[in-house]
Amino acid sequence: MVVMVMVLVIMVVMMMVITVVVVMVLLMVLEVMVVVMLKVVLGMFQMILVLLAVVCVVIVLVMVVVMMMVVMTVVRMVVVMMVVMVVVVVMEVV
Repeated sequence: MVVMVMVLVIMVVMMMVITVVVVMVLLMVLEVMVVVMLKVVLGMFQMILVLLAVVCVVIVLVMVVVMMMVVMTVVRMVVVMMVVMVVVVVMEVV
């Protein structure tokens, strides 16, 4: 009788310990999975940020090139105007 009770108690304790261990392992796995997911999400965010930075740099470079082209055209027009003015002044003087 006592042996049966002892065996039952031991079995119950073993079951409880096993359930606790299983729950702990599951929690650990869940934690690891959550951490991995967070890492992956952060990696995605980093990739997106890098892509955004690259796009911004490209846009800035394109804008700078366009500005340079505009400035060059304006400078050319100004130079042409100056040459025309000088030619006109010289013609008038002559």
